Amino acid sequence: MMLKIPVSEIFSSIQGEGPYVGTRQIFLRLPKCNLKCPYCDTKTSVPDKFPMETIPGSRCFDEMNNPIAIDELVRLLLSYDFSLHHSLSITGGEPLIWADELQALLPLIIQNKLAIYLETNGTLPSQLHKILPLVDIISMDIKLPFGDQVFWDIHESFLRESLSKEVFIKIVVDEKTSIQDLLKARDLIAGVNPLLLTILQPVTKINDINSPKPRQLLDWQRLFLEKLINVRVIPQTHVFMGQL
Repeated sequence: MMLKIPVSEIFSSIQGEGPYVGTRQIFLRLPKCNLKCPYCDTKTSVPDKFPMETIPGSRCFDEMNNPIAIDELVRLLLSYDFSLHHSLSITGGEPLIWADELQALLPLIIQNKLAIYLETNGTLPSQLHKILPLVDIISMDIKLPFGDQVFWDIHESFLRESLSKEVFIKIVVDEKTSIQDLLKARDLIAGVNPLLLTILQPVTKINDINSPKPRQLLDWQRLFLEKLINVRVIPQTHVFMGQL
C-alpha cells in the first residue's frame, strides 16, 4: 500500500525570509508542530482537504483530499515547471514530524533535478538524521525561551547535526526580547561555528507582539558581531510584497 502524507497547502511563490529572499520556490507546507510559539500565525491542524495552486502565482486553487499518496503528491508537484524554481521549500508546522514520509518523497523530487530547502524549528535532531542526505539547504530557527520551554541543548545538537549541509540560523525577535537570551543564542552559535550565517528577523506584528525598534536591531546586531562573522537583519519581505 502506497505511503500517504497529510498536506496543508501547495503553492508557488517568492521566498520572503533569510538569505534566499526573492528566489522562486515551490512551497509544500505540512501540518502539525511540536511547539506553540507565541508569534506563530500558521494553522497546524490536519485539514480534510488542502489547497493546491493550479497555476503558479495565480492564487487559484483546487481542493485535494488528505492524506495524499506519495506518488500522487509527486505528480502534483511535477505539474509546476521545476526550471522556474530555485528549490522545493518543505515547511510547516514542523515538517520533520513527517521525516519517515519525507524519506519516501524526497528522492522522487531530487531525481527530477530540484533542490530541497528545509525550514525547521531545529528541535528534532533525530528526525533530521533520517532525511539529512536528501536535503540541500537547512533554514534552522533558534527559538528563544517562552513560557517554561527552553531549547538551548536541543538546538545545539540539531545545529551540529546540520553542519554537513548548507545551514543558516534565523532568530525571530520582538521589542521585548531579552539581551540575556540573545547573548545565549549568540554564544551557542559561536561555540558551534562562528562563520554560520545568522539572521535576526524582526517579528511581523501579531496580537500584542511588536517589532523591535530600529535602535534595538542595530544594538543586537552589534552584539552578535562581537563573536560571529556573518549577521544580517532581514524582515519577512513577503508580507509587504503581498505574496503568499
